[in-house]
Amino acid sequence: MNAVERLVPIHNEMGETPIWVEEEQAIYWVDTVTHGIFRYDPQNAQQQSFQPDLPVRALCRRAAGGWLVVTDSGLAFWNQEANTCEFIVNPYADQPDVQFNDGMIDRQGRLIVGSFNHTRLGDPDGELFRLDPDLSLHKLDSRLILSNGIGVSPDSRALYVAEMFAQKITAYDYDAATGTVSNRRTFVEIPPEHGKPDGVTVDSAGYVWTAHWDGWRVTRYDPAGKLERTIMLPVKIATCIGFGGAEMNDLYITTAWYNLTAQERQEQPWAGDLLRVKTDVRGLPEPKFASA
Repeated sequence: MNAVERLVPIHNEMGETPIWVEEEQAIYWVDTVTHGIFRYDPQNAQQQSFQPDLPVRALCRRAAGGWLVVTDSGLAFWNQEANTCEFIVNPYADQPDVQFNDGMIDRQGRLIVGSFNHTRLGDPDGELFRLDPDLSLHKLDSRLILSNGIGVSPDSRALYVAEMFAQKITAYDYDAATGTVSNRRTFVEIPPEHGKPDGVTVDSAGYVWTAHWDGWRVTRYDPAGKLERTIMLPVKIATCIGFGGAEMNDLYITTAWYNLTAQERQEQPWAGDLLRVKTDVRGLPEPKFASA
């Protein structure tokens, strides 16, 4: 249990957002540097790749079929068959230093997405938004220091956002009826020697997982913020995590070789690959965006 497996030796420069598609029994993820989208079927080891016409950063599923994607230039729908994107909105069209980063769908079918200043990563320019099924965009909060992975508790009462360059995961009370947040607080602080919190997911027991950029690890915290387990990795940069598999107890981990030296890459041959860990806990299926 918790042994790390090199599932797909793909060498992404910056792999991100692994998302399990239950009806296909396949895992999807992206490389946010090359903007490629990848699909892998663990049963037959079949692999596919796509290069959409917008620079994709994160994937979310859509109830009407296809995908809702977070891109460098705003939010869009991605038609997998045609491999084309349909632009939705970009509130930062006149702010070239700020852009969306990562997002997730809440259990009511709305997108929660965060942003960051990509030229000054430590500036508190990040914001949190909600995209409703009618495609209206609503700001939920501001002054986040690089909003990254986002997760919601199984009862939809708590929302978690990694503030990557603040070295912490922030928690909010979440009103599922209105899709609003309140009571912003620090859920857990990440020691600098453990890297920075990147991707976030919440399992069926309400425990919060995060991947550590520059930290060689993935960690799991109980709902009170107490560290429950650490899974050490053979790579320095873990970017994101997501549950999948027939029993929803396989933890998929995207990694990166971004900014590694040639020697570090040689010492970390799995850097940029898709990893998998068989766990003793279950994740939750990813909700789908509820637009028509």
